[in-house]
Amino acid sequence: MGVTAAVRTAPSRLLVPLSWANLVANIGIVLTGGAVRLTGSGLGCPTWPRCTEESYVVHDELGINGAIEFGNRMLTFVLVAIAVACWAAALAHARRDRGGDRRPLLIATVIALGIPAQAVIGGITVHTDLNPWVVALHLLVSMAIIGACVLLLDRLVGRPRAWALPWTRRAALATFVAGWVVLYLGTVVTGSGPHSGDEDSRRTGLDPGTMSHVHAWAVYVLVALTIATVVLARRDGNLPLRTAALALLAVEAGQGVVGYTQYFLDLPIALVLLHMLGAALTAAALAWVAISTWAHQPTG
Repeated sequence: MGVTAAVRTAPSRLLVPLSWANLVANIGIVLTGGAVRLTGSGLGCPTWPRCTEESYVVHDELGINGAIEFGNRMLTFVLVAIAVACWAAALAHARRDRGGDRRPLLIATVIALGIPAQAVIGGITVHTDLNPWVVALHLLVSMAIIGACVLLLDRLVGRPRAWALPWTRRAALATFVAGWVVLYLGTVVTGSGPHSGDEDSRRTGLDPGTMSHVHAWAVYVLVALTIATVVLARRDGNLPLRTAALALLAVEAGQGVVGYTQYFLDLPIALVLLHMLGAALTAAALAWVAISTWAHQPTG
């Protein structure tokens, strides 16, 4: 099936850079959230939406942990500002698009609504004293928003392409599913390990060593499926999908090196934070692979 022909309007000068800013900011909030957890600052502000029962802002008695947690909360407003600006640019684009394509606006709306939803989930994590399953949900929603940011960029600046052939498409979608299983199991490993966000918060009760091995086996499956996707895309001459799958494979290789190193070095904070960056990039690359199986016509 070929690429559908349509007359479409090129995005404005602001929409594309704001879409990139959305992606970068949402990856960044994963890192700052990781820093909160890794420094034991998860309850630096002991309540939500206020920092304390008496104040919305941090005060000296809460120390460095309070400052770190409050700083992370303030970054949410930066994300909101970027997302709202991107949404406004997408709305303007939808109004002037000759082809009537409103999908960029729909995606930008999902991203803009996802950020305050994330703030509410973050508040629930505080009120549940960093329940590891709620913390896991908090991270996974961020990963989903990152995927939505990649989808928005693809709608605006993605390469022209046809539908991937059936077996290749199945391999790519299986890779996407396996990747999300890996991301989920990564949160289970973290929720079972030492970096809980606060020394008094509870863990999952699962053995971290066992869960690390389960996570590793899921990674092996993911890598095998990614390689299969690369091979099939190359056989089909599907350059966009092959490029996306190779990018994912490169991220997986980097994650593997960091993951095994941090495991054998007893989880040093710097490497765990680098691994979280890799997880965010994995979410982006997984979305890119899945999206690259769809037919697409660029704007303009």
